[in-house]
Amino acid sequence: MLKTDVLDITGKKVSDIELNEAVFGIEPNEVVVHQVLVNFLANQRQGTQSTKTRAEVRGGGIKPWRQKGTGRARQGSIRAPQWIKGGIALGPKPRDYRFKLPKKVRALAIKSVLTTKLAENKLVVVDNIVLDEIKTKKMVEVLNNLKANKALVVLNEKNLNVQASARNIENTKTTTVNAINIYDLLRFETLVLDVNAVKTLEEVYA
Repeated sequence: MLKTDVLDITGKKVSDIELNEAVFGIEPNEVVVHQVLVNFLANQRQGTQSTKTRAEVRGGGIKPWRQKGTGRARQGSIRAPQWIKGGIALGPKPRDYRFKLPKKVRALAIKSVLTTKLAENKLVVVDNIVLDEIKTKKMVEVLNNLKANKALVVLNEKNLNVQASARNIENTKTTTVNAINIYDLLRFETLVLDVNAVKTLEEVYA
């Protein structure tokens, strides 16, 4: 079994925790991580972009000049794509970019990133993150004690004081175990987990 230190919010070691190798000690699969990241970003797209074709642009119903005899190229409408203010040829239309991946593929990507974070010493386990009040300054102090730069703080359940205190800290985000995604795991340098969040991750992904 893998082991790592458990710290308190002052940054002092209080105990050790054994980590499940099926979650934190697998062979990372970069291809799957990339696939899941592309899937996540595609699913965030609204797909509402739209352009007008020559048939949808107002005007242009009359032929601008006769077909032959003028010396100019034949034209059927001033709303053809080659004209200024004409329609757009092969432009984007509203569409759904979403696509699905198997749950096991998404799980493998999450485990791959968790394994990489642990191997690079970018995973910090805290016994319990508790703040008595909503205080950004206090949360900054906690992150500094944990040496957590650009941190994603993952809690086992919602904690208003912690989440509100971290809301205005640059390059910091708080979330819960059931809301983690591959984009946030890759975007933030340090992953901070409380002990209960680690147990839940092992229950879900082991």
